[in-house]
Amino acid sequence: MDIIFLYGGRSGEHEISIKSCTSVVRATGSEHNISLIAITKNGEWYLQEPSQVKKIKEDKNTFLKITTEKSQRVSVLPGGGLQNAFYVQDKKIPCDVVFPVLHGTYGEDGTIQGLLEMLGVPYVGCGVLSSAVTMDKITTKILWESAGLPVVPYRLITRADVNDSEKYDTLVKEAVESLKFPLFVKPCSAGSSDGANKACNERELQDALREAFLWDNKVLIEKAINAREVECSVTGNSVTSSSEKPETLLTGYGPGEIVPKHTFYDYDAKYNDPDGAELKIPALLTTEQLDYIKSTAKKAYKAVDASGLSRVDFFVDRDTGKIYLNEINTLPGFTNISMFPKMCESEGLDFTNLIDLLCREALARFKARESLTTSRT
Repeated sequence: MDIIFLYGGRSGEHEISIKSCTSVVRATGSEHNISLIAITKNGEWYLQEPSQVKKIKEDKNTFLKITTEKSQRVSVLPGGGLQNAFYVQDKKIPCDVVFPVLHGTYGEDGTIQGLLEMLGVPYVGCGVLSSAVTMDKITTKILWESAGLPVVPYRLITRADVNDSEKYDTLVKEAVESLKFPLFVKPCSAGSSDGANKACNERELQDALREAFLWDNKVLIEKAINAREVECSVTGNSVTSSSEKPETLLTGYGPGEIVPKHTFYDYDAKYNDPDGAELKIPALLTTEQLDYIKSTAKKAYKAVDASGLSRVDFFVDRDTGKIYLNEINTLPGFTNISMFPKMCESEGLDFTNLIDLLCREALARFKARESLTTSRT
């Protein structure tokens, strides 16, 4: 199979994408032909030397790099068909499926997915709709609430509210009075805990809001649950699943419990510190709680029309035992300390077979979509 891996990107998670893609490529079976397309921070696409693949497979301390040779600038041809979508100068880049290992904006927010749809190529992961809505935390909460699923209590503040000082002060006061300290402040569409902070008093809240608005024009204030953090990996195609295609069936893996060694499960704990958190698989919960989390994870996945893969995050309230949905990540981290592949591996799906499964899911979804009627004539 000819697999094109996309990495880098115009995102605050550019460096994490490089780390994730390194791990994915390193685990990809030798029977596949790999092409690497790197996206710079300003959005330029470049084909990378195939020798990088050999280097990272031989040296576990080596990461993918991004070189920007003008002669290797990639162009794309919408409507060109599967084997005519990607070019360097006049040379085609072979492609059976695209694996976008791109986190954050311009990567998992529906933009790259829309481009790949226009090109007419199969790609790993969620489609345009689910990628876009799940990138926005408030939209995700609204969809989950509509589906009757439990979410963490929250309030929303927008840039327009900030520009109206009286309204802004009122909204912040209402959030404090209704949710009570401590609070979490999060940009609606940032990932990897970028711009997220915990606030235990008014001063910390104002500082947290200022930072969050550097990342987004919509900011969530959430009740800081005294919680155990539990995650569940989900794979499968929620719309096109068929008993005749076992690889498309929804499957939950884990759940795993995260025990952070930082103040909370922040950027450093997720990506930089290999001892930043412990992962207990399965989570130290009752059988009933584990079954509920797996079931709810699949419901949450379906409610946002997800496909391919996602990591669904939960809070288990230490005081009440209540379980809340926290977030869904449609392109979770794939580094050597990331939770998504670890949970899959815990149930017998190792990294290499996981990559194969995700590619088969992508091909199955593409085939189902291509069979639909798109014109009356």
